[in-house]
Amino acid sequence: MGTSGFAERIKNFFGLRTQVSDEFFDDLADLLVEGDFGAAQAFKTVDELRSVCKKEKISENDGVRQRLAVLLEAGLCPAPTFVPPDSALTVILLLGVNGVGKTTTAAKLSDLYRRQYNKRPILAAADTFRAAAIDQLKIHGERLGVRVVAHKHGGDPAAVVYDAIEAARAGGGDLIIADTAGRMHTKTALVEELKKIDRVVESRAPGSVYIRYLVLDATTGRNALAQAETFHQAVPLDGVILTKFDSSARGGAAFSLSAELSLPVIFVCNGESYGDIKPFDPREYTKEFIGIE
Repeated sequence: MGTSGFAERIKNFFGLRTQVSDEFFDDLADLLVEGDFGAAQAFKTVDELRSVCKKEKISENDGVRQRLAVLLEAGLCPAPTFVPPDSALTVILLLGVNGVGKTTTAAKLSDLYRRQYNKRPILAAADTFRAAAIDQLKIHGERLGVRVVAHKHGGDPAAVVYDAIEAARAGGGDLIIADTAGRMHTKTALVEELKKIDRVVESRAPGSVYIRYLVLDATTGRNALAQAETFHQAVPLDGVILTKFDSSARGGAAFSLSAELSLPVIFVCNGESYGDIKPFDPREYTKEFIGIE
């Protein structure tokens, strides 16, 4: 999953430390901070680990490591598997700053839901601020054989979502995946833009399943958490999709998202192909993070 760089450091840490002492736990906490944990979260986790090991009289490295894996996995928000309903339209809004891979993720999701759930997706090019994003989504649509609803560069994103819903209502699809702009200069602008989209979804697709996923670049570490905090304060998010997971050197973002914002990671993307997306597995993620094979 791409946490191999940090996992190797964790593995070396446990391999070189033969004595479990207070210094051992202090150094472990420092190492977790380097793995994109917040300092408070890292020390809280290690304090709990220290207490468990003392209570259970665990003094061997491997035992400490196994207990750490249990604690870390328990701290992750459950990752619900979303199965789009047969009877209602589903609208998925992808949020996030520019450069995190929203447009490619939109294409991957459309391919995933079409293959696994036999859905008929419509891609909505609601990032009207960037002409390149509109063109890129059209290219993905052509490659996948998926309909793309798009307006001119500089158009109204809510109007794009409106037209996508109308296309679905006319029998053109049952799942809308909307790529949105990442160049919102203020929180107020973001809120107002999304409120407008909300009104469109509520008025034109009553009873639809409406989901907001935040797309984050896993390689940006604590910066990803800062982005999540800003978006989550502005609008209620339903989960996170981590991209560029194959090149992440540290990879602890999911733990911070869970601990500090109670946000679950739903999917991880680990490549450029359409099939390079999979549901987030907390156990697998934890094991890879601390180098347990």
